[in-house]
Amino acid sequence: MLCEALFLWVNNSFKLALMFLSRLLKITQWLTFLFLLWILFLGFQIATFPLGKLTDKADVAIVLGAAVNADKPSPVFKERINHAINLYQAGNIQKIIFTGGLGEGETVAESLVAKKYAMSLGIPETDILTEIESDTTRDNLLEAQQLLITTGLASTLIVSDPLHSKRAMMMAKDIGLVEVKPSATPTTRYQSLKTKVPFLLREVYFYLHYLVFNE
Repeated sequence: MLCEALFLWVNNSFKLALMFLSRLLKITQWLTFLFLLWILFLGFQIATFPLGKLTDKADVAIVLGAAVNADKPSPVFKERINHAINLYQAGNIQKIIFTGGLGEGETVAESLVAKKYAMSLGIPETDILTEIESDTTRDNLLEAQQLLITTGLASTLIVSDPLHSKRAMMMAKDIGLVEVKPSATPTTRYQSLKTKVPFLLREVYFYLHYLVFNE
């Protein structure tokens, strides 16, 4: 009798364990599905984030840093700089803030490379502000914020690539920038699916990273 009772208890426990694992698997599958669905929605939001208008006006444009090649801006960075120059020449902004310190393998701060390039295209040095300490998007914005405080400039346009704009704008608002609008580059090297998809996936990752770690 004792053996039979023990056998029934083990058998029932095994069945209950299987039922629990089956339900847990279903819950895990649903949670995974919902997470992937949210990732797709986030990717859609990033890809369709408002780019800003070419007619938007502000006191200053904050150009987010990007890689440089020796003393020349990379193609991505050059597009950002050119866009800020066009905004300045159209009278939409009064000043330009170039951000970015020394990236890995770089010998000249990104912001200084941008300044030199902009001056070669006729932008007065007196209308260019730079910082050379930052190495992330959030730090770009924090350093630029200090320049805004010291100069009394208020309204800003955030200049970056279209797929970078949503994360940059979220960070700008999180650090307390109030009069801020996106101004994405109208031209970008990320045009084909081959180049857009990896950059979009990268942005989804860094967007999630920022939500979790605030950096």
